[in-house]
Amino acid sequence: MRSPGRPEPSRAVQREFWRLIATGVTTVKAAEALGVSWPVASRWFRHAGGMPPISLDEPTGRYLSFAEREEISLLRAREVGVREIARRLGRDPGTISRELRRNAATRSGKHLYRALVAQWKAQQAAKRPKTAKLADNARLREYVQERLAGVIRRHDGTVVAGPATPAWKGLNKPHRQDRRWSTAWSPEQISHRLRVDFPDDESMRISHEAIYQSLFIEGRGALKRELVTCLRTGRALREPRARSKSKPQGHVTAEVLISERPAEAEDRAVPGHWEGDLIIGTGRSAIGTVIERSSRSTILVHLPRLEGWADRQAVKNGPSLGGYGAVAMNAGLTVSMTKLPEQLRKTLTWDRGKELSAHAQFTLSTGTKVFFADPHSPWQRPTNENTNGLLRQFFPKGTDLSRWTAEDLEAIALTLNNRPRKVLDWKTPAEVFAEQLSSLQQPGVATTD
Repeated sequence: MRSPGRPEPSRAVQREFWRLIATGVTTVKAAEALGVSWPVASRWFRHAGGMPPISLDEPTGRYLSFAEREEISLLRAREVGVREIARRLGRDPGTISRELRRNAATRSGKHLYRALVAQWKAQQAAKRPKTAKLADNARLREYVQERLAGVIRRHDGTVVAGPATPAWKGLNKPHRQDRRWSTAWSPEQISHRLRVDFPDDESMRISHEAIYQSLFIEGRGALKRELVTCLRTGRALREPRARSKSKPQGHVTAEVLISERPAEAEDRAVPGHWEGDLIIGTGRSAIGTVIERSSRSTILVHLPRLEGWADRQAVKNGPSLGGYGAVAMNAGLTVSMTKLPEQLRKTLTWDRGKELSAHAQFTLSTGTKVFFADPHSPWQRPTNENTNGLLRQFFPKGTDLSRWTAEDLEAIALTLNNRPRKVLDWKTPAEVFAEQLSSLQQPGVATTD
């Protein structure tokens, strides 16, 4: 057996590493928790394609553990006999004898038992490499590869060249404009279509997970790695599900997650809880939308482009002049929310957009606590999403939204707020909102409608 150099950490350490990855922590954080260098942990993740290469179940007591090998190493250093070691560990003497004979380090011709080397040798001997199905079956491999990277053809069969794209450099998630045109069937489509195209040929079967593994895991050798660019996501690595739900964003901390939002905001019985987001137009134009959860009352935030837009060259990491940078968004939203009585501006639930990265300052100015929904979870802001759909009747996609003045937006909000809603028992949001205001017994407070 070749010399391992510095043997890799034990399977127990690797299992714990993949358990931490499954909880959503980063590779660096997982490495720090286990005392492994982050380049080593990063290599584990990259070579495995983001998928655990070993079972995360604890091994049975049939095999010696790393802790037992450490105990054997210490006892041998004290020249304790094989039978005494076996008695102390509760193992058969033959098991200890074979362990010392097979897995001892043999540097300089001497048999010295070292726990780390013994663990590495045991792991190497336990491997049962299995050839991937795509590597063995050339016909199946060609079928899968053709549908992953197939060319685009016209009705007459001629090939459409598509855009000229640079060669793949092994990067994860290449830029969208760099993606090449391809047939791009998903692995799941390929897997199920095989049963339709080859109903009587059992050799032409493969699961979509096996196709993903052939693309993501280095060393499989069945499919070309650059075919990951033909996947719809363009990912070269699988992203753990927990990590995708907790992507690190500087402006979203633990105390402002939607899970920390007061329970009274859930049932809509108490007014004063709002949902917000942006609707985006061309040329980095946008309109802020804020909707009250119980009355469905709508506020539209005017976000004009700042002075210097289109006249000044963009500066990297400089201020956003498009109208919905953090500064402009904070200013416009503060003006809109401070028109409400304090009792009706308790919380605001927002998307993960960076436009509200100055939420701490907004909370100080208005007293409204800001909470952020989970990534890719629009159902956590249902009232806002529904209203944004209604607003597209007035502000279609692909149009410049900066052409509308604050007075125009106020008129649109007035229109929506005076439209009867089934969910309100055919009352209008303006009527329900007026009832909320009257219940506060604060005459003279201006309404939003």
